[in-house]
Amino acid sequence: MENTVLLAKKYGHCKNGKVYLNAYSEYPEREIGIVKDSEDEALAYFGRRFEMATNKVILLFDQIEEAQNKGSYLTKLLQLRKDLLTYNGLGDFMPLIKRLNEAEFDLRDLILTNQIKNLDIKRALIEEVKTVVAGDDWMAMTESLMEIKVKWLKTGPVDKSIQDDVENEYNRLNDEFFVKRREYFTEKNRIIDERILRLQAIVEEAFALRKLEDIDGSFAKIKELQREWKGIGAVPPKKQSQLWKQFKKANDWFFERYNKAKGIDVKPKIDPKIQEMMLMTLELEKAFPDQPNIPATSEKAKAHLVRWKELAGQTKNLDRTLAERFRNICDKIFEMNYLLRVVSYRHPELDAKPRMEQLKIMINQMDYMAKKEKAELDMFITDAEYNGTITEKMVTSKINTQKRKIAMKEILLTQFKTELDKFLTDDE
Repeated sequence: MENTVLLAKKYGHCKNGKVYLNAYSEYPEREIGIVKDSEDEALAYFGRRFEMATNKVILLFDQIEEAQNKGSYLTKLLQLRKDLLTYNGLGDFMPLIKRLNEAEFDLRDLILTNQIKNLDIKRALIEEVKTVVAGDDWMAMTESLMEIKVKWLKTGPVDKSIQDDVENEYNRLNDEFFVKRREYFTEKNRIIDERILRLQAIVEEAFALRKLEDIDGSFAKIKELQREWKGIGAVPPKKQSQLWKQFKKANDWFFERYNKAKGIDVKPKIDPKIQEMMLMTLELEKAFPDQPNIPATSEKAKAHLVRWKELAGQTKNLDRTLAERFRNICDKIFEMNYLLRVVSYRHPELDAKPRMEQLKIMINQMDYMAKKEKAELDMFITDAEYNGTITEKMVTSKINTQKRKIAMKEILLTQFKTELDKFLTDDE
């Protein structure tokens, strides 16, 4: 306390029950408080308050030193300096004020440097916007402008004297682009609507040809409608597909009537790719009952599966029934091959045993595997629900795959039991 009092007396004094801060620099003497108990206690109190003010200055400089955006502390610095000029404390305020003055100069210089840098960046971004909006790919241009906007928002302010001009130019370019974009898509939608209406009209005209008696005139008209259909521009794929199915149906009905009237026997054309897929399916279905050769059939199914994926990628209208048949026979072969491989460890001479005994062995093993996999799947689903991963794509895919495998095991199990029941019934 003694040191604090001595220091306080150097910068202030007491008079008539009041405490005064001595004049310093251009700032006059001023009253800062009253003496409550003793003059020394009053001086010590205001000396401690000066230490608090000093700590505030130190804290501010620490914050500025650690900050990335140092310029944002200018307002806080100015306010602290203003507060110091009226602060009720006893000490040497001049070094604090001088230090704040120097820091203000440094911050203003830094802000000016950053503003010049920000101006260069924003001008470059404006030029980039001008280049982007000169294109013709509206989706790509929109994405580019969104990317530029992120950069713009991350860039700090420029000098206030030109801030509005810079912002207005950037906003004007963006506003003009989005107005033109809206006009473009409005016109595009209008054209698409017109095309859809014309395609619908063509479909109606094609259906109407079924009722006309002039078969030759109708033939010429359907050909004309086909040519017009090809000349109409693109419409959304889903709508295009819906209208095409209707138009094709109208064409099929007409040509069925036309061929019948003209005595033409038309053999349906089969896509060679679909024909190959049908043959692969039939080959595997035919090979499946040959139990001793299931391992070889399984290898063939793997090769066919690779080829199927290649053909499916090249085929537009693949019959879902055929695709389901192929997937089922592949699953059946793979599950049967796995069953026989497991059974062969205990019964290496399975094929040499009577069929009834084979069935009993396969039923026991398949029943065990189906129940085991079902229990494991239930546990996996429970864990996935608990962990919150049940909706993840990979988890969902695994669950669906396991469900399919279990379902095929149960189908084979039912077939084995049916065959065994037939043996038992015949014996009776």
